[in-house]
Amino acid sequence: VVVATTGNHGAAVAAYAAAAGLRCVALTLESVPSTMKVLMQVYGAEVVALASGPERWTLMRKAVEEFGWTPMSGLADPPVGSNPFGIDGYKTIAYELITQLERTPDVVVVPTAYGDGLAGICRGFDDLRELGEIETVPRMVAAEALGPYSASLASESETPVSVSARPSVAFSIASPVATYQGIRAIRDTGGTSVVVNEDAKILAGQSQLASAGLYVEASAAIFLPAVAELAAGGEIHRDDIVVCIATSSGLKDVDATAGTLPAVPSIAPDLDDLALAIGEI
Repeated sequence: VVVATTGNHGAAVAAYAAAAGLRCVALTLESVPSTMKVLMQVYGAEVVALASGPERWTLMRKAVEEFGWTPMSGLADPPVGSNPFGIDGYKTIAYELITQLERTPDVVVVPTAYGDGLAGICRGFDDLRELGEIETVPRMVAAEALGPYSASLASESETPVSVSARPSVAFSIASPVATYQGIRAIRDTGGTSVVVNEDAKILAGQSQLASAGLYVEASAAIFLPAVAELAAGGEIHRDDIVVCIATSSGLKDVDATAGTLPAVPSIAPDLDDLALAIGEI
């Protein structure tokens, strides 16, 4: 199997490939943190880094055609989504939410790049509605770093819109291109998208979540400022049940967090030194 990934998707593919005894090749980016690369390698994946996303897709298409490898992620440019079996796997998130909440949430906020998670979760709710388990599907909201979904929705076009690429602390969802599947999930449910393009806001959200005992990666923390914007705009209300999907642990990119924290002091085994270090005296 072969996957183009910034880490989370690749780690999952590598883990399942290892369990199934399959060879896994992961095409990632040079800019991806070493933690992500190690996480894929430890499962036995053969990890190769390229300079840009489109380069990965071009190489992946050639490998699929020439070597007969099975693609586990998107390989088209512009992107259209991942392996459909993988996207269907996200349906189980919807099933779990209904089981745990014992009712349908009003809104589900999903950190979004190519819309695999957004579309898959939406399809899970669609399944439950068709089976008569729920009456309505939640409004699906894309929390995005660059804004292609917002631009696509504003254009009212059926064709996904592209925006300018730029670096973001939420690197795993920093896609400049929307996908049809993501746009459809939003439109079909009466949802929306929220752009959080300021790293400071995302890192502040990450810090706020950590203070509540949740250390998530920046790409997950984007949901907090997104929800704040929805509330400020009157798109969600106090009595709404809003579910936010976290993409992964903050340990995937500790460098992004470390830059916002003080250095750890080294002290002697002395109470005065300890008190001085922690600001007690």
